[in-house]
Amino acid sequence: MEQHTDPSEVTFHHEPADNTKRIWKTFWLLLIVTVVEVGLGLILFGIEDSIPGWLILFFKGMMVILTLAKAFYIVSIFMHLGDELRNMIMTIIVPLSLFIWFIGAFLWDGNYYRTIRNRYDPSLEYKTTQPKQDIKDTTTAPLY
Repeated sequence: MEQHTDPSEVTFHHEPADNTKRIWKTFWLLLIVTVVEVGLGLILFGIEDSIPGWLILFFKGMMVILTLAKAFYIVSIFMHLGDELRNMIMTIIVPLSLFIWFIGAFLWDGNYYRTIRNRYDPSLEYKTTQPKQDIKDTTTAPLY
């Protein structure tokens, strides 16, 4: 019997992967976008009463756009969807976009239905007004 001095596993010297630079770039980009989002949120929270409505809507729109950009970048890098073929990307993105659009449309329509129902409900006026109470004049009649 012969003795083997070589180990049976294959060992390689560890070297940093080529994607390390890409991961750090992704980290810093997502960190910057997150800090900007948090900053916009704190600004909006702090001065919401003193700024006009269109500026509040602009801040909220910017936060939604930045959130969608972060989501796209995360899906592209960490789920490796950015390296796929265009048809594969469209197979995932189009149904997802339609699903998100349906959620928004249903919420919008539900809010409209709630508003219009409350506005034109004939019994709502009677429900909100208090009936007048009959107060007896006790100065002229004896209290028995």
